[in-house]
Amino acid sequence: MTCSSRFISALSILYKCERKSHADEYPLYTPAEETITMGKSSKNTAVAVKSLIEPLIKELGYSLWDVEYIKEGTEWRLRVTIDNTAKITINDCEKVHNAIEPILDEADLIENSYRLAVSSPGIERKIATPQHYIACLGDDIELKLYSSVDGKKQLVGKLTSFDEKSDIITLTQADGQEYNIKRTAVARANVYYDFG
Repeated sequence: MTCSSRFISALSILYKCERKSHADEYPLYTPAEETITMGKSSKNTAVAVKSLIEPLIKELGYSLWDVEYIKEGTEWRLRVTIDNTAKITINDCEKVHNAIEPILDEADLIENSYRLAVSSPGIERKIATPQHYIACLGDDIELKLYSSVDGKKQLVGKLTSFDEKSDIITLTQADGQEYNIKRTAVARANVYYDFG
């Protein structure tokens, strides 16, 4: 693979990844024996990539917050978002990129040319999975809903609970108003930060 790097921000590193072949430099990391199969959808690609790289990212001392495989204009992008208990730096992003690139090359899961970006979740991190909601308990969040609740399609408040069994998010606004929202009713969720 030939990769030309471009720095996108202080917390993100982006590489154009074209095709392939690197030796595995991480002998402690052993991918699962079974072949990861995927359909043609970008979601399936992201799921397959996550399964492949998450053990190595954990071994490096980070958690894998998200993987997205999306088309922007004419280009495909593979976005890998990492986190840890300390602040993620550009060096962390580069370290993870250098570790996962040969693994992705060897597995050859993605047929198209794509840009690989490794970044931190940022202040207003996206919340999508049950694990994300659990990790963000007590944080102020913003929910954008598919349908309005009490005449509102956007809610901001503290994430006071998340019930995995019922998939219900409980959000409490500053005035004490509480909303119980099914996760499937949420179009987009993120941690809310008041920049004002």
